[in-house]
Amino acid sequence: MPGRVHAILVVRPDGRTPAAFHLRRTLAALSAQSRPVDALTIVVCGDDPIAAEAAASAPAESVITTPARTRFAEATAIASRRVAAGDAVWLLAQDTAPEPEALARLAGALELAPSVAFVAPKLVRADDRSVIVSLGMSVTQVGRAVGLADGELDQGQHDVREDVLGADVRGILVRGDAWHKLKGLDRALGGAEEGLDLGIRARLAGSRVTLVPNALVAVSGDGVAGPAAPTSRARRMHTAIAERTSQLHRRLAYAHPVALPFLWLAILPLALWRTIVLLVGKQPGLIAPEWAASAIVLVRLGAIARSRSRIRHARSATWAQLAPLRVGRSELRERLDDGPEVLGDVQRGELRFFAGGGAWLVLAALVVSVASFTALLAWPVLGGGALQPLRSVVAQLWTDAAYGARALGLDTVGPADPFAAVIAVLGSLWPLEPSRTVVILWILSLPLAALGGWFAATRVTDRPILRITGGAVWALAPTFLAALVEGRPAAVIAHLLLPWLFYAASVAHRSWVAAGAASVLLAGVVACAPSLAPALAVVWVVALSLTIARRAGRGVAQLVWVVIPTAALAAPLVWYQLRSGDAWGLLADPGVPWAGPQVAADPAGRALLAAGFPTSDPGGWGAFLDGGPTWWVPLLAAPIAVLALVAPVTQRWLSGVVLLVVAVLGIGTAFAAAAVSVAFDESLAVPVWPGAGVSLAWLGALGGALVALDSGLAPRLATVRSLVAVGVIAAIAVLAVPALTASVRGVTFLTNGPESTLPAYVAAEGRDDPDVGTLVLTPQNAGGLAADLVWGGSETLGGQATIVATRTSPTKADRTLANLSADLVTASAGDAVAQAAAEGIRFVLLAPAAEPESDAARSLRLSSQTALDQRDGLDAVGDTPKGSLWRVTIAVAGRAEASVGGLAGWIAFGQLAAFGVALLLAIPTSGARRAAQRTPRVVGHYWQEGR
Repeated sequence: MPGRVHAILVVRPDGRTPAAFHLRRTLAALSAQSRPVDALTIVVCGDDPIAAEAAASAPAESVITTPARTRFAEATAIASRRVAAGDAVWLLAQDTAPEPEALARLAGALELAPSVAFVAPKLVRADDRSVIVSLGMSVTQVGRAVGLADGELDQGQHDVREDVLGADVRGILVRGDAWHKLKGLDRALGGAEEGLDLGIRARLAGSRVTLVPNALVAVSGDGVAGPAAPTSRARRMHTAIAERTSQLHRRLAYAHPVALPFLWLAILPLALWRTIVLLVGKQPGLIAPEWAASAIVLVRLGAIARSRSRIRHARSATWAQLAPLRVGRSELRERLDDGPEVLGDVQRGELRFFAGGGAWLVLAALVVSVASFTALLAWPVLGGGALQPLRSVVAQLWTDAAYGARALGLDTVGPADPFAAVIAVLGSLWPLEPSRTVVILWILSLPLAALGGWFAATRVTDRPILRITGGAVWALAPTFLAALVEGRPAAVIAHLLLPWLFYAASVAHRSWVAAGAASVLLAGVVACAPSLAPALAVVWVVALSLTIARRAGRGVAQLVWVVIPTAALAAPLVWYQLRSGDAWGLLADPGVPWAGPQVAADPAGRALLAAGFPTSDPGGWGAFLDGGPTWWVPLLAAPIAVLALVAPVTQRWLSGVVLLVVAVLGIGTAFAAAAVSVAFDESLAVPVWPGAGVSLAWLGALGGALVALDSGLAPRLATVRSLVAVGVIAAIAVLAVPALTASVRGVTFLTNGPESTLPAYVAAEGRDDPDVGTLVLTPQNAGGLAADLVWGGSETLGGQATIVATRTSPTKADRTLANLSADLVTASAGDAVAQAAAEGIRFVLLAPAAEPESDAARSLRLSSQTALDQRDGLDAVGDTPKGSLWRVTIAVAGRAEASVGGLAGWIAFGQLAAFGVALLLAIPTSGARRAAQRTPRVVGHYWQEGR
């Protein structure tokens, strides 16, 4: 047995009662040792009267006071000056309370093995001594520290293990000569993995490190030595920084001299790579510690040199001799895979998409869609309503989605609508013919809606009949069918995305996978329907409040992330509109400004909106019945509303209340939208389409109805539940008849093309050249002339810009274009053609007025045509289906370069970074799937358990 044992006890009080309690408990445990320590040195880090009083009352040889920032390694180095030669050193902290026999067993093991540098006890939790905190440590091939038994139940399964590479520093007993030869703990490790590093250095010095499993030390995780208990975000962050700093420092300290400079240069690239890995691994909270640790290690060249010198002077063995004690890849994978498969008594069942009828629902919806839109199968381009062709080149699609010169207007430079990015993604799915993707979207819209509704229903119920009800009712929603028949692409995409947003966002607080997916979907929904942003913001605040209240803040970071990509995508447009004084323009529907059929902003119109109909003709039944009575049509949607109102009084009242709030917010959005006009189509004001709000209301009402059916009826009434569900489907199917037959009856707004909104002559020149300018002049039936400047071969869906359509005051460029247009159609005006050529205009198109053409519009068209025919420098191409076309024959200047500097690049980088992170988070991993299996798929059953 060693002649003497000198215990070093480090205390770092933080003013909390538990810390003082832990110190007194440790001092009492030292006094109760069957083999008493021969000397005790207490190091108090900081000025704390309670700690000072406890230390003064202890039988310590000396009490040393150091600054509060002193770390464990530095404190032991200071105390080592009081250790006599030959004394074994026992390292303790304020929260390490050894069992009465611990020191006797440690000292006995050290005596029996002269080749051992230090022995380590079994660390157990102070509040539950059946749980192992640490019993030996090792490293992987890349230097990552691995606990050999951390967090396991103590069943004696590891008591046969002896030789290890290292151990937790708390409670280790170090032979005196080894302590001085190894020069104590390495201060550069940041307080993490110090025992592991000491063990590696001891092994390189030719000594061994062994475990003494029957020597127990209870620890509380105060963080004075070893990792702190992760009781707060600050503690978790500090531990992560310390552990990564230790790993990087040890890598440089252990490296071969030839490899050292390359490893040092690779620190920052490695941090970037690990950032991506951490995102894929759903650990974004470790990104900041990764970069902090990299920065620390990068500049601490002196500490690296001292650590390498310490190893070099004591080393007598090779690194190859340590290889058997490392953890191999297979063993590490086995450790990561081991773990409980269930949490409590909750385990996720099978999805049952095929067995539960989901696949049959989608197949049936596809059949109905093909039957309803048969003509679309042969159309290359979809037109009519708010539809326009897409760019013919994918690169131009993404150019339209970036900050810079817009495709409409003279010298219009600014941010793109977020909807342009959605169109770019959609068009990129068919690079050879981007416009065809819209046709495919229309054909697949019903099955896609059914699929989304079915999956959204899985968050509400496990019952197959109710899931089918959710999918069918969502696909046949009147607002969705109205958007399809009227040709509203933004509204169609928003309706398709909303159920998936519900599916992901309802569990975003649980995992980063769901949060990443929800963040992308939210950006897509807001891009397609900006009018939903206020309502969705309220829902987000409610979800955040519930998470804070019921989960003690767990999951808040995930919910905060959900809005980050949306903010990144919308920020340039928001800033531009606020600076321009057109803040209300942020609510405008993206894409082609088109009024189309609307609902009146009166009590009757609001009643229709509340019933789920975004137009004055409910479900199209008025036209279908050729003016017959339609008072009965809203009654078909009444069962859903009644069931949604019942949901808050069922067992799942919280889910019912939240979904009812969503429905109310949707109806409120629809009411407000019907009364607001923020965009212009030539001389006509275009109101915000209320259908987006109705879609949100339909989502909340349908979800509430499913909650009521799922939990509002006793199990013995299952037949009643099924009959009600079938009745709801039948009622909504009846509502859908006019819309589903509109294309067959020829009363839809959809048309076959055109492939370009400009004449074919212009389209051919502008197909590959987006700088071809065409001035489009349109006489107005109410008097006056509308002037639009189109760049490229056509107006396109992605090239539309709300900064142009919602502008309430003319810019300098607008005035220039207006004056130029007036000069061109005025016979007495000067050389307007030269001015047009100087602005990059190559063609002038005199388009017909909207039918029926008024006398004023016809008179203006004829006089304008005469004036243009008489212009020198204009060559009449001829009459086309799009209007009369002239070509500028004099030299035409190129389009003025947009002066955006590096702003466009920074905006693109920020947006791509946000969505890149979101997509990496959304990629599921095996660990994420295992975690998902330990939580219920249905949301709301287990809120009382914080899920």
